[in-house]
Amino acid sequence: MTEKKSRKIYCPYCRSEVRWEGNPHRPFCSERCRLVDLGKWAREEYTIPGEKAPTEEPDDNN
Repeated sequence: MTEKKSRKIYCPYCRSEVRWEGNPHRPFCSERCRLVDLGKWAREEYTIPGEKAPTEEPDDNN
């Protein structure tokens, strides 16, 4: 019988090696790393390169 290998990845925040299967916080290693990363997105510390999307202006023809 062959042993099934567990896939390992690296936490996107702290870069520690993490097991994919059975990890409730994947792709992160822990809830802490997941929440810290979410906070960085919320504070706009991460950006996606590209042109800014045009903003919609309110329609004054009401």
